[in-house]
Amino acid sequence: MIIKNFNELATNREKKDALGILETGLGAALPDNTLQKIVKKDKLVIGKKTILLSKYTRIFVVGFGKAADSMAKTVHLLAKINGGIIVIPCGTKSVLINKKFKILHAGHPIPNKQSVHAAKQVVEFLKNRKPSDFVIFLISGGGSSLLSLPDGISLLDKKITTGLLLKSGANIQEINCVRKHLSKIKGGKLAENLACDAVSLVMSDVVGDDLSDIASGPTYFDDTTFKDADKILTKYGLKKHLPQSVLKRFDLGICNKIPETPKSSKIKNYIISTNNDCLDAMIKKARQFGYAVSVLSSVSGNVKIVSKNLLKSFPTKKHTCLVFGGEPTVKVIGKGKGGRNQELVLSMLDKIQNNRKNVVIASCGTDGKDGNTNASGAIIQSSKDKIDNIQNFLKNNNSYQFFKKHKGLIITGPTHTNLMDIGLLLTRQ
Repeated sequence: MIIKNFNELATNREKKDALGILETGLGAALPDNTLQKIVKKDKLVIGKKTILLSKYTRIFVVGFGKAADSMAKTVHLLAKINGGIIVIPCGTKSVLINKKFKILHAGHPIPNKQSVHAAKQVVEFLKNRKPSDFVIFLISGGGSSLLSLPDGISLLDKKITTGLLLKSGANIQEINCVRKHLSKIKGGKLAENLACDAVSLVMSDVVGDDLSDIASGPTYFDDTTFKDADKILTKYGLKKHLPQSVLKRFDLGICNKIPETPKSSKIKNYIISTNNDCLDAMIKKARQFGYAVSVLSSVSGNVKIVSKNLLKSFPTKKHTCLVFGGEPTVKVIGKGKGGRNQELVLSMLDKIQNNRKNVVIASCGTDGKDGNTNASGAIIQSSKDKIDNIQNFLKNNNSYQFFKKHKGLIITGPTHTNLMDIGLLLTRQ
């Protein structure tokens, strides 16, 4: 079981069904599902494209992101790999234990000194590759902070900027646009001077599956500009809070006094897994349980708006299930503990509890971590008894304490994958 407290949460038939559907979605997010179809001992088969590994002297893996270790473990089992370097979040125990691979831990969601060290190690590793070598990049969500090599600013200034962006309500595309223009490796720069052939296999953790946004597109290219990044800072009113070095760098970029990010890709990048893989598996499971299923994909925007849209899309009939996936955002104004999944579930409960009873609401992050908590999300069922003070918890961004009190926290621990968030609304009555 990926959901560690499944049995404690499954207090009735509806909740058990809901958790079973979520468990299936989380299982579908694991990278071995897709990689087993791609990696064939001496070749990679990606759609109609075949890459013969046998024509290269040595094969290396460079992985970074929340799924880097599990991706590398699967690739190593399926092909002859000579070595590699893997970067995963601090506090995560690697599922890959092999002397061929250097395992590094770094900061997430805020970069730290280990992030800079990891980035330098990866850059050095790539510099040492020979033309007869081949590199398989394994990229997943979280890579933006795990590899950090600030350009023209200090690490502290980068941390301040990242922290402000994460609390502003900006979406991941906007956050990464800014980050790419403050980095020596993001936006295609990591692969720019590679001396050997390479390919990137990418698990998408962004709505729209844009390769330039996943882990800030280090091996792809970037079609955004310094001017775009500057507009984002203005949009969220962040300029007055930002370090002067950051503002100066954007001014230099807008005036063309420092180079833009690469506008073409040096190597091929392929998306191998998306949030839709989770949703497809959840739909199938819900139908097996006898529910009429509808689906809402690519969910994004502020949780307050997302919660309204999800409830509008949920049918009022018996035995129905709405499956959804994506990545909403939260503007943090309180000092509580929580995450976007817990806040989304609480926001929907607040809106539905006076109107509909016995509706199960659940949402969780496929990476196993929701916001600044140890939970991956939350589950609750609307009941006859109205719960007071929900608004107080929402105003203080304190959804974690609410669900801790009402025994609704979903606990998975690190899942070693990341395909955004999944959730559902379900009723049998």
